[in-house]
Amino acid sequence: MGIVPIWGFQLIVGISLAILFRLNKALVIIAANISIPPMIPLIIFLSYKAGGYWISQQSAAVITYSKILSIKSIQNNFTQYLYGSITLAIVAGSAFGLLTFILLKLLKRQSPAG
Repeated sequence: MGIVPIWGFQLIVGISLAILFRLNKALVIIAANISIPPMIPLIIFLSYKAGGYWISQQSAAVITYSKILSIKSIQNNFTQYLYGSITLAIVAGSAFGLLTFILLKLLKRQSPAG
């Protein structure tokens, strides 16, 4: 939920989903705080890149990470950013969820029976 573009409401939605799916609320709060100020430019950049796959090549904005991202560029290409941020959130959530599941299964096997 830290990547989904509902700035300001990510934690509320994350906690609500944690209650609904009976997840560890403390871990959800920690994971939802991925959108801290140093990470925001990277999240916006990756959202634009991911959104480029959903938008036609003629209207997709081509940006580089070295280019300064501004509120104006987000407004001009909001559809690309929106599609990309939702895609990035789903992909990142699935990848880290799968990685966590695998690590927990491996650690469970290695722990002594007792």
